[in-house]
Amino acid sequence: MLVPALLFLLFCSSGRAGWSRYWISGSAASGQHDLHIRPVEREDEALYECQATQAGLRSRPAQLHVLVPPEAPQVLGGPSVSLVAGVPANLTCRSHGEARPTPELLWFRDGVRLDGTTFHQTLLKEGSTGSVESTLSLIPSSHDDGATLVCRARSQALPAGRDTVITLSLQYPPEVTLSAEPQTVQEGEKVTFLCQATAQPPVTGYRWAKGGSPVLGARGPRLEVVADASFLTEPVSCEVSNAVGGANRSTALDVLFGPTLQATPEPVSVDVGRDASFRCAWRGNPLPRITWTRRGGAQVLGSGPTLRLPSVGPEDAGDYVCRADPGPSGLGGGAAEARLTVNAPPVVTALHSAPAFLRGPARLQCLVWASPAPEAVVWSWDEGFLEAGSQGRFLVETFPAPEGHGGQGPGLISVLHISGTQESDFSRSFNCSARNRLGEGGTRVSLGRRDWLPTVQIVAGVAAAATTLLMIITGVALCCWRHSKGQSSFSEQKNLVRIAGSSDGSSSRGPEEEETGSGEDQGPVVHTDHRDLALDEEGVLENKDPTNGYYKVRGVSPPSSPDSRVTSPQLKSPGIVNLPSRIVLISEESEPVGNLTPPNLNTGGGKDCYNCQDR
Repeated sequence: MLVPALLFLLFCSSGRAGWSRYWISGSAASGQHDLHIRPVEREDEALYECQATQAGLRSRPAQLHVLVPPEAPQVLGGPSVSLVAGVPANLTCRSHGEARPTPELLWFRDGVRLDGTTFHQTLLKEGSTGSVESTLSLIPSSHDDGATLVCRARSQALPAGRDTVITLSLQYPPEVTLSAEPQTVQEGEKVTFLCQATAQPPVTGYRWAKGGSPVLGARGPRLEVVADASFLTEPVSCEVSNAVGGANRSTALDVLFGPTLQATPEPVSVDVGRDASFRCAWRGNPLPRITWTRRGGAQVLGSGPTLRLPSVGPEDAGDYVCRADPGPSGLGGGAAEARLTVNAPPVVTALHSAPAFLRGPARLQCLVWASPAPEAVVWSWDEGFLEAGSQGRFLVETFPAPEGHGGQGPGLISVLHISGTQESDFSRSFNCSARNRLGEGGTRVSLGRRDWLPTVQIVAGVAAAATTLLMIITGVALCCWRHSKGQSSFSEQKNLVRIAGSSDGSSSRGPEEEETGSGEDQGPVVHTDHRDLALDEEGVLENKDPTNGYYKVRGVSPPSSPDSRVTSPQLKSPGIVNLPSRIVLISEESEPVGNLTPPNLNTGGGKDCYNCQDR
C-alpha cells in the first residue's frame, strides 16, 4: 500500500512518465490536490494516500474499488431449447468473465421472475471468479411449446443487467379429444366417433377399440358403427401415437334399448308356513319396470326384481310370472316364470268310478297330490287294507298322474280293482289314504251299483232301433235299384195300360163286358204320365196301343177274397216297354179302385203274357 502512496507522491512531485493514466490537479494556495485515473483498470484497485512532503504529513488511506460489469449470460442449448412435455428438465444459464462484484443470474417469463432456480459459482483462481451458473428446473407441458425465457445477469456494476433470450421447443405425445355424435342413440341407429389430436412431432397412427378389443378395419380419426346394447357397458376408445409416445381416450354411449332377460327365476320348494322368494333380472335402458303375477291371474303381487311370499300355504303353490314391459321403442320385454312347490301333507281326491254289476268286476280310483312324494298310498276297508299287489278279490295299482297340479308336487293315481263284487261291497266305504314326512291325507270312495234289467232293456231298444234303421235303408236302396233298372227298359212314349179284363188287340173289354157293354159305356180310363209307377223286378209292360192315347176299361169292384189286389196277366218273357210313373183308375161312378199293386210279372210263356213279344 505504500507503493501507490509513494508513486502518488512521486507523481505529484514530478509527474513522471509511465503513469500517463494518472494526474494531479489543484494548487498549494487552495490547499487541495486531486488524483485522477483514466481509464481505470482492474489493477488500479488499491489503497491510496496523499502526503505533504514539506510538512511531513500523510493522509488517511483511501480504498479504490474497481467494478467490472458482467457480460451477457449464455443458456446451454439456446437460443432454441428442445424439451419433451412431461419430462423434468434443467435449463442452465452461465456468466463468464472478471465481473466485479459477482453477478446475479435471474430467470424471467413474460416479465415474471421464475422461482425454483439453483445457483452455482465456479472459481478460476484464488480471489477471482471464473464463472457463475444458474439452473432452472421445470416440468414442461405442451402449453410451453414456443414460450420464451430470459436469463439476466445483474450486478452493482450493471443494475439493469444483461439478458439472454431462449425459445422452448416442446415435443409432446398426442393430446386426444374423443366425441360421439349423437351421444344418446336408439339401438340400431348409426353413431359417428371423432378422434381429434394435437402432437409434436405429428401423429403417426390411430388405433380403435371397443371394450378393450380392437375394432378390425378401423383407420384414421373417424369411426362409424351401428349402436347396440353392448356400447352402454363397453366404451369405445381411440389411441393416438407419435414419435414421442401415445395417448388414449374413451367414451361410452347412452344406448336406449328394450328390456332383455338376464337371470331367469329359479323354481322354489319350501315347507308350508315358511317364506318363499323369487328373483329375476332384466336389463334395459331406461331401466324396465318389473311386475310379478300368478300365471292366469292379473293381480300384481309385487314389483322389482325380487318377490317375497311370507308364510306360504298350499293355496300359494303354482307358477309365478316375472314380467317386463317393452321399452319406449316398443321392443324387448316379455315374461319368465318359475314354480313354487309347497311341501305339505298329501291331498287325496276321489275320482269318478263307474257303477258295477253284482258279481262283476269293479274299479275304484283316487288322485293323490303331494310334495314331497308320498311314502305310500293305502286302500283300506272293513276286512283289511292293501298298499300294493293283490289280496283275495282285491288288486291295487298306482301310476303317475298325466299332469302336475300347480306346484303341489307330482300326482299319483291309485286304482283298487275288485273281481266278483259282493253285496257288501256296495254298502261299505273304501278309504284311500297317503302319507309323507309332513303328514297324512285321505278320502272315502263308494262303489255304485248297476242292475241288469235296465241294461237289457236299453240294449234291446238299441238293437231294435238299429234293425229298423237297417230295414229302411235296405228298402230304399232296393226301390232305387228297381226304379233305375225299369227306367233302362222302357221307351220314352207315354201309354195307357189296361189293368183288368183286357186282351191284346184294339178291344178293351172282357167277355162279360162284350155282352152288356156298348160303345158309349167305355168304363174307367187309366191315365199314365211316367213318373211314380214301380214295377216288379221280374217283368215290365209293353205298350201296344196304336192310338197313343187311353185304354178304356170298366170299373171293377174289389173282389171279395182277402187278397183284393188287382192283378195283371203274366208275361211270357220280359219286354221292353215305357214305364208309367203313375196309374189312376177311374170307375163309372168316378170312384178310384183301391189296393192297386204292381203286376205279377214272370218269364213263363203262353197266352197269359200281356203285350209281350215271343223270343
